[in-house]
Parts: sequence; structure tokens; C-alpha cells
Amino acid sequence: MSTELLAFYAFAALALGSGLFILLTRNLMYAAFSLFLALLGIAALFVLAGADFLAVAQLMVYVGGILVLLIFGIMLTRVPDPEATSQTPNRVLVGLGRKFWGLTVGLGLFVVLFLVVVQANFALDGDTLDSRSTIRTLGVELMTTHLLPFEIAGILLLVALVGAAYLAMHRNPDPTE
Repeated sequence: MSTELLAFYAFAALALGSGLFILLTRNLMYAAFSLFLALLGIAALFVLAGADFLAVAQLMVYVGGILVLLIFGIMLTRVPDPEATSQTPNRVLVGLGRKFWGLTVGLGLFVVLFLVVVQANFALDGDTLDSRSTIRTLGVELMTTHLLPFEIAGILLLVALVGAAYLAMHRNPDPTE
């Protein structure tokens, strides 16, 4: 078994395993960190497929932006648990009926996608892949021609982060005060 094939199976197992953990866990923070592992596994699969730009975009957009926003939202939200006497944050209860239908739909999609992958004719030799990388070209373009929009987007994201931290710090947790 080649090293590339072994790496593919390892990253595919990481993505699938953490995706299943997202479905089966009841803790929202564990699900968010498992989503992080799933997105990293998918980015690694993009690298193995020769799509280095998609891997970097996956890391920057989904892991760097959306997942961090999701974790901030989870951390700043407190959901009261009616069963406990004190407030326990981030506990989500899922009924048995939803688990059944979620598992049924998930297994059905898995079978369909598995059949598509098994019946597809993928070329695994290295001669068919283009060995040129687009990362260097994109990096030069971002740091020369498109530097101003890149910096403006960074400043806007920083302002949004500071605003969210300010709102979270100055909110009133007790409605009677």
C-alpha cells in the first residue's frame, strides 16, 4: 500500500469519524471542535487531490472564519437546562425520533456517495495531475495588485470581532437588574 493511499484513508477516516461524532454528541462545544477536525480532514483531502487552492480556501474561510464565529456564538450563549437547578451552558437535547431520521438519511446519503465513488474511474497515477501550484500566484496577487481590498477585509473582520466582544462583555445576564 502506497503512502499516498494510506494518507488518503487516514484523512478520509478523520473526516468521516469526526462527522459521525458531530451527529452523535450531545455537547455543542464537542461538536464544534469535531467540525474543526472534519474540515481539516477535508482540506487534507483537497491537498492530496492536487487542489491546493481549495485546501487553503477551506482553511481560511471555513476553519478561520465560519468555525471561529460558530465557536464564539456557542461560548457567548447560555442555554438554561430545565432539569438542573443551576444553569449549564451549551447543552442540547435531541429526541429519539430525530436521531432515527438523521441516521436513516445519513446512511442513505452515505450509500449513494459510496456507490458513486466505487463506480467512478479515478486516475491515480501522478502523470495526469498538473504539478504547477497556484498558491504562489495567488499570494503574489493578494500582496501586490489586490492588497487594499485584502487589508480592508481584514480591518472589517477585526472591527466585527471587537464589537462582538464588547457586546458580550456589556450584556446584562440577569433580566431583573
